[in-house]
Amino acid sequence: MGRHCCSRRRRLVAACLGAAFLLLCAASRALRPAFENKSLGSLWLGGERRSPLQLLYDLDQSQRSALAEVHRQRRDLLRQTCSRLTRRQHLLRPEDLRHVLVDDVHGLLYCYVPKVACTNWKRVLLVLSGRARGDPHAIPSHQAHAPDSLPSLADFTPAQINQRLRTYLAFLFVREPFERLASAYRNKFGRPYSEAFQRRYGTRIVRRLRPRAHPDALARGHDVRFAEFLGYLLDPRTRRDEPFNEHWERAHALCHPCRLHYDVVGKFETLAEDAAFVLDLVGEPGLRFPGPPSPRGAAAGDQAARLFQSISPFYQRRLFDLYKMDFLLFNYSAPSYLRLR
Repeated sequence: MGRHCCSRRRRLVAACLGAAFLLLCAASRALRPAFENKSLGSLWLGGERRSPLQLLYDLDQSQRSALAEVHRQRRDLLRQTCSRLTRRQHLLRPEDLRHVLVDDVHGLLYCYVPKVACTNWKRVLLVLSGRARGDPHAIPSHQAHAPDSLPSLADFTPAQINQRLRTYLAFLFVREPFERLASAYRNKFGRPYSEAFQRRYGTRIVRRLRPRAHPDALARGHDVRFAEFLGYLLDPRTRRDEPFNEHWERAHALCHPCRLHYDVVGKFETLAEDAAFVLDLVGEPGLRFPGPPSPRGAAAGDQAARLFQSISPFYQRRLFDLYKMDFLLFNYSAPSYLRLR
């Protein structure tokens, strides 16, 4: 009964896609065994071999993999939280799928969240899809981030989107929201190679939030303070003027996990294990994910704590409320250094 219900939900989600708008039903989600119906197997473009989604379903049914059980629990928690917090159906535009990258060779959908190892995942996908060769770590970051380096789900027709949503393994990686925010601040406003970014956003922040700013700061935006950055995020004019930049946009607003089903929810805090899990499903266990084995460590939390210690409890609370959905959906607790009471 449960397996057939899962399959029906998967087909329902895909069927809700329209030509101008994508209406994705916020129904209860579980792992989607699309291959229950053998006719769906032909929709996967990888030929006769079992797809990553099929392999994940096998693991889920066998109950022999501790890591697969971790990911099943994450899926269940995400589904339950979405069911509790989202009561209405929502419209998605095709453009809302821009962050979902497609690998047709291996049957993968990856929603990238900046500051959560997305550069390295793009490098891996370039190698998997045959668009690059060799060690993924050797691929320059500018090549990984080039606009046309990888196809996006938004580039396809509604029928093609349906096909991929029904048969491909969909995954994303998330990170504790305030550590991600601190990382975005350090990367974009604390390093000299981000001059273009600082001119675009830094000058805007200084102009709006720093009375009697020095002309050099107004012209370059190179010395934005963390409190000014947070004030910019909390200012209602910011999102009224334009959407948040992807580096500080909430993960749920980039990847829509209550409207698109994700089979694997990886975490930056367990990046090495979760990346290896995905690559095993893909059938490329020998492909080494770039980067250190433990990217988080204590340092990332300590750096975030140092940045937030000078922020008043009032603004800490407002910022927590802004990112609260990410905390809830992806099972992160409020950092201990916050003074939210």
